[in-house]
Amino acid sequence: MDSLDQLNERHRKFVEDRNWQKHQSPKNLVMALTGEVGELNELFQWLTPEESREVAGERKQAVAEELADVLIYLVRLADEMGIDLVAAAHEKCEINERKYPAEAFQGNGMRPHEYKESR
Repeated sequence: MDSLDQLNERHRKFVEDRNWQKHQSPKNLVMALTGEVGELNELFQWLTPEESREVAGERKQAVAEELADVLIYLVRLADEMGIDLVAAAHEKCEINERKYPAEAFQGNGMRPHEYKESR
């Protein structure tokens, strides 16, 4: 299985082979990432929650491609910013675990914003 580092190296070579480095600024990568998230969003627009869980066939393939685009731009942005994306994600998980303790949500179906409001 590939790592994020391997994916980043592959895409970095793709960019270098096409002489696109000048376009890989954090600003441009964020804009590209936002565009790809918009394309992903469009695939789910107007679906019911149930339909969104049952996406199949060509639509599922399109979702996979847009998710891949999102991941590629996210990994490249982290690389350009010198951020270890996996370490940052683990750190964020720890922050969220402290911020939203599991015992506060057991059996009540409370959403994060409701928990914040109840404190």
